[in-house]
Amino acid sequence: MSDDLLQSDDPARDPAQLAAELARKKYPADLVEALNGLAQDEAAAVLAHLPFDRIIEIFDEPELNDPAGLIRALPEQQAKVLLSGLSADRATDIFQQLPEPVRSRLLNLLDPETKASIESLLKYPPNTAGSLMTTEFVSVPSNWTVEQTLQHIRMVERTRETVYAIYVLDPQKRTLLQVVTLRRLITGEPQASILSVARSPITTTPLADREDVARIISKYDLLAVPVVDEKGRVLGIVTVDDIIDAIVEEGTEDVQKFGGMAAVDEPYMQIGFGQMLYKRAGWLSVLFVSEMLTASAMQYFQSEIEKAVVLTLFIPLIMSSGGNSGSQATSLLIRALALRELRLGDWWRVVLRELPAGITLGAVLGVIGIIRIALWQNLGFFDYGDHWQLVAATVAAALIGIVTFGSLSGSMLPFVLKRFGFDPANASAPFVATLVDVTGLVIYFTVALVFLRGTLL
Repeated sequence: MSDDLLQSDDPARDPAQLAAELARKKYPADLVEALNGLAQDEAAAVLAHLPFDRIIEIFDEPELNDPAGLIRALPEQQAKVLLSGLSADRATDIFQQLPEPVRSRLLNLLDPETKASIESLLKYPPNTAGSLMTTEFVSVPSNWTVEQTLQHIRMVERTRETVYAIYVLDPQKRTLLQVVTLRRLITGEPQASILSVARSPITTTPLADREDVARIISKYDLLAVPVVDEKGRVLGIVTVDDIIDAIVEEGTEDVQKFGGMAAVDEPYMQIGFGQMLYKRAGWLSVLFVSEMLTASAMQYFQSEIEKAVVLTLFIPLIMSSGGNSGSQATSLLIRALALRELRLGDWWRVVLRELPAGITLGAVLGVIGIIRIALWQNLGFFDYGDHWQLVAATVAAALIGIVTFGSLSGSMLPFVLKRFGFDPANASAPFVATLVDVTGLVIYFTVALVFLRGTLL
C-alpha cells in the first residue's frame, strides 16, 4: 500500500489495513505525517489497531495535529491507558487542551499517582517552566557512590524522560545539592562518592517564563534545567526538546503578531472560518480606523493639494518609506528585547543610535528621490513644472524627516508596550506603518509649505 492510498478520499478504507501499513514506517515522525493526512475519526480508528508502544511514540511527537481531539475520539478505556503511558508533561499538554467535563472524567480514570502528577502540573500557568516541566527525572541521595547511581539508572531508565543529568539530593531534606552529567558519571571511579563527579546546578523557578528558561538552557548549554521550589526541592525538569517546541510556538505567535493579527494555536488548515475572522478582524479594524486619520490629514491639507497637485504623486513614496523604516526598527528592537540584549532603561541609548541612523537613511533616500525627479524632468518622461527643483528638495527634506520619525517611533513602540505590560511583538509592522502614514503626511505637507511658499503654494 502506498502513501497515496493513505491520503485517498476512499471511504471504504480498512483501518486495520491502514494501521498495518503505518506500522511498517520506521520513524515516529513519518507515522505522524501520515496520520495528519487523515480525518480525525479515521486517524483514531487507525490508532486503535496500532501497537501500544507505537501509539505512545506518535503522541510524543509535537507535530501531531490535535492530539486532544484524537484522545476524545478514542474509547475512554483506551484513552486512559494511553494517557497513563505518556510522559507527565506530554499528558499535561493534552489535558490543557481538553474541555470540561471530558478533562475531569479522564483524570478520574487515571491511577492516583499519575493523576496527582498531572494535576500538580496543571496548576501552573501556561507558558511557564512549571507547565513545561516533567516530573520524570533521575535523582539520587548525596551519600551514594558512582556505582550505585549507575545501577539505579539501569533500573529506572525506561521510566524517565532523560538520563543525561542526574540530580543529587540531600538524603533528609530532599533539597537539590548538585548535578551530575552522564558523561562525568561514566568516567568516575565506581567506588567514589557521587559528589566527586558533581557540580553546582543551574536552576529555575516554576513560574519562570518559557523564554527565560530558553535563555538559561542556551546560555549554559544544558540539555535540561531543574525546576525548584522556594525550599530548593526539585519539582521537575524542563528538557531542551520541550524548550525547542516552546520556541517554535513562540516564534509562530510573534510572526502572526508582526502581520497584524492575534496569535492562533492550530495549524492553518485546521483553523475554523469563524475563528479565522475573529483572530484577524480585530486588528484589521483597528488599523482601518487608524488609517482614517490619513484621510483626515489629507482633508486638512486639501487646499495645498489643489494648488500643487504634483505633490500627490509622491505621497505613496513618502508614506511607504517612513513605514518601511519604522518596521525595520521595530523588528530589530523586538528581537533585542526578546533576547535581553536591551532593557527598558536602555531606551535613550536606542534614541541616540536611531536618530543619526534615521537622518542618514532619509538622506540616502532623499538623494535617490532628487536623482529620480531630475532624470524624469530632463529626459522628458514627466514635467514637474518650472519649480521642479523645489519639488525635488521638498521630497528629499520630507524623506529625511519621515524616515527619521519612522525609525524613532518604530524603535520606541516596543519599549512603550513592554513598559505597560504588553507583548512588544504587538508593535507589528502594519501598526507602525499606519502610525507613520498619518504623521508622514503632516510632515510632508509641512515641509512643502516651507519650501514652496510663494511659488506653488
